[in-house]
Amino acid sequence: MEILLENSKILSENLMSEKISDEQYWKKKIKEHMPLFIVVIIAAALAFVGAILVVIWFIESSPIGAQGTALIGDWNLDWIVGFYILIILFELLFVGIPAGLFFGVGGYIWWKRLPDEEKAEFKAREKKNKHRKRNAGGSGGGGFLMFIAYCIYIAMSSNGVNYYAPFNSQPYSYWVYAMFYTLMWMVIIFGIPICIILLIVYLTVWRKKSE
Repeated sequence: MEILLENSKILSENLMSEKISDEQYWKKKIKEHMPLFIVVIIAAALAFVGAILVVIWFIESSPIGAQGTALIGDWNLDWIVGFYILIILFELLFVGIPAGLFFGVGGYIWWKRLPDEEKAEFKAREKKNKHRKRNAGGSGGGGFLMFIAYCIYIAMSSNGVNYYAPFNSQPYSYWVYAMFYTLMWMVIIFGIPICIILLIVYLTVWRKKSE
């Protein structure tokens, strides 16, 4: 027990010292490249304001949502899908592409002007951070896939009628139960084949290795 407590204490101290060293490192770099840091902050703020203005413009001009006058119950899945697709396209067109070009070209010019020693320092730091992120793991796009499966289920179970129908055309229990049925079908379609594949791999590979 004492050994476990000692190891956990050492680990926490290492993490704290590593965090402090990271903070000190980036504070030093910000001071060394203060003009660049100010330009990046201003550009990011302009991009953020531009993204908000694009959303406001789209809401007030798009037939999806009746130029911002539709009630929540008037919405349907078709409107939601169309809204997300179009807003992403407009954000990319008016904000994403210009910001990407600005940061990409500007970052390339800045990188080319850096001394070789500082480049090597940045690369070593980036390699360390990538290794840490791989160990920490990450989350996938499960929510997005669930939404797509939900739309497909609603469309197929009602022959497309409820996909275009406003939400207030059905009791809220219908939309909730549809989510449960979507999960059930996802388990059947994806879960059962995965279990069969894992069973085959176990019987043909893992079991032989253990023997």
